[in-house]
Amino acid sequence: MPIERTRKEGTAACRAMSTLSLADRIDALLPQTQCTKCGYPGCRPYAEAIAGGQAPLNQCPPGGAAGIARLAELLRRPPLPLNPANGVEQPLRVAVIDERLCIGCTLCIQACPVDAIVGAAKMMHTVLAAACTGCDLCLPPCPMDCIAMVPVAPPRAWSSADAEAARGRFEARQARLVREQRQREDRLAARALAKLDELDARDDLAPQDIARKKAVVQAAIERARARRRQAAARQ
Repeated sequence: MPIERTRKEGTAACRAMSTLSLADRIDALLPQTQCTKCGYPGCRPYAEAIAGGQAPLNQCPPGGAAGIARLAELLRRPPLPLNPANGVEQPLRVAVIDERLCIGCTLCIQACPVDAIVGAAKMMHTVLAAACTGCDLCLPPCPMDCIAMVPVAPPRAWSSADAEAARGRFEARQARLVREQRQREDRLAARALAKLDELDARDDLAPQDIARKKAVVQAAIERARARRRQAAARQ
């Protein structure tokens, strides 16, 4: 009986895998650091480019030789050496902020793809080492050059569990950014509608001036609505 159950579970797993697109299966093998070293804005766009034949499989430094080998096996292609134009394979590293020099500009927080940096404007920031993917995207925007990438101690490899956790943090951050953008747009729309009501109540302006101002406000509202429709279509 246990053997039969195992066979059924294996068959179900195979069926589930068969429903995944090639891009899904490639993405599942990528490290989810979202470092952009592959030349794409994240792991998923790179996976889609590989699946579409628009990118080779050797552009991911965090995945390194082992990652390239897994992709080659999936795609039934010969493995390639990592393209040096995309960087070099390195031990797992995390960002560390010198809090004595940090001025609280928040630029590193905005750059982190997995919300691994916490802090507030004009206050010291710190890195949540357990959440850091080592992408080093926080280094370029720092005006104080107070962030360093240091090897994790004790040394260890980036695991599939790390990748899944990083994917979850990245997706949560993307959802938060979309939510915050909508909230900002809602506030602006409310102000714009209030402005229209204010114009209707004014008696110190000529009708043509009121009509012109209302047209400007209405155009701004329509642009905001169009941006929201475009954002919804991309999701």
